[in-house]
Amino acid sequence: MLVLQSIGYAQGQPGVVRALEPCACQVKVDSSFRTRCAYLIVPENRRKKNGKTIKLPFIVVESKNPNKKKDPLLYTAGGPGGSSLGWARGVPQRLVINDRDCIAFEQRGTRYAVPNLWSNELSDAIKESYRKNLNKDSMVVVGVKRYKKALEAKGIDLSGYNTDETVSDIHDLLATLTLDSVNLSGGSYSGGLMLAVLQRDPTRIRSVVLDSPLPTFVPIDEDEPANFNEALQRLFKRVESDSTDKKRYGSLSERFRHYFTSIGNKTFTIPYVEKGTMDTLRLQYTRNDLWTIIQNNFYPPQLQQLPYILTDLMAGNHYNYVKPYLDQLFSQGNGPSGMRISVYCADQTAYHSEKVAHQLYDAYPHMRGYHINDVYQAMCDCWQVPPIKPETKQPFYSTKPALLAAGELDNACRPLYIDMIHHYMPNSQRLLFKNRSHGVGGPDMNRFTREFLNNPYRKLESATPEIIAY
Repeated sequence: MLVLQSIGYAQGQPGVVRALEPCACQVKVDSSFRTRCAYLIVPENRRKKNGKTIKLPFIVVESKNPNKKKDPLLYTAGGPGGSSLGWARGVPQRLVINDRDCIAFEQRGTRYAVPNLWSNELSDAIKESYRKNLNKDSMVVVGVKRYKKALEAKGIDLSGYNTDETVSDIHDLLATLTLDSVNLSGGSYSGGLMLAVLQRDPTRIRSVVLDSPLPTFVPIDEDEPANFNEALQRLFKRVESDSTDKKRYGSLSERFRHYFTSIGNKTFTIPYVEKGTMDTLRLQYTRNDLWTIIQNNFYPPQLQQLPYILTDLMAGNHYNYVKPYLDQLFSQGNGPSGMRISVYCADQTAYHSEKVAHQLYDAYPHMRGYHINDVYQAMCDCWQVPPIKPETKQPFYSTKPALLAAGELDNACRPLYIDMIHHYMPNSQRLLFKNRSHGVGGPDMNRFTREFLNNPYRKLESATPEIIAY
């Protein structure tokens, strides 16, 4: 195995320098930009001496600016379990590339990493539950057991896939590329991940840019049903104040809660022909499936149509929404990746309170029994991975500058979270996007990011009332 010449910008900071192995760039980037791609070779489980190694790909997209800054932007995806390399494809259209290099880093266990913790056992079990009208929660447990067995049969050590290990991976990457100053960018789960990188060792970190972040110290299982309902209430208030169709949208909040409470124990059926087959099946679905459909439409551009969808569902018009939901489930699969399960069980389920989680059902009876997250206690009881370090779950103070963005309609990570981070990071700035939900992104965030990175201590100002800078 060769150690490539480092891609470094400076020298001198301590860190674990790992081997790099040349590899093809797994995603195509505008050929007018110079790109460099390689695998970072790291231990699968740093708790074990002389254990196996794994390969984590990254892509460096170089700025064409001859006077570019020497502090690149490092991005990794959320999820957990999302792939990061696709982000590099859009880098040439982002303003930040005009000033500095950009690096996309693939987390362990995700799509382009070796190994990739994806296997079909859980997805197949979920499909089987629909085809045979079996209990979904029971079949998820069956699928998780099969899933774990399949991954371990490949020699994968599931206890090595968690936030603590990924934090070490990122610090090893910075040491290997001899980066003495870097800006970190992440969203949702990886927003918290980047905070954990800063917490572990702030020496190399110049600033952080976090979009809809989930702080590591937040017990999301104890928050997310409330977060979802808060976002719905924001949406309902807008609809009731803006709509002239009072017959359809009047008293929407009360009608919604009443309807979804009333159908809690009901089972619905739909005639369905799976693609590639001839037989018509009578598939069963429940309120939980309708909740997932609502979640799937809580993002632009579907978000604008969500009030109409809700009133349609409440009128009993389920077919036009359940049919495409099932089409996607059978064609693309359903269920979390092994990486998502491992990280979620180690990061969240190991630390949350089931007592508090059940209190949520009393507060929100219209969601009783719904697993708003696709990884939950019964799955983690089967997966059995050790928790991350308690200190990783603790909040910490930092004077590093940070740009924190959130959507007012975020159904997963409420704007409260950027306020909580700001409490611990006095040099942070916040942006509230009034018409966005989870993952604000877009041209405005692109512009603010560049402005922030070029002068992270200058106060940002918004020229539109739809974005509040504070």
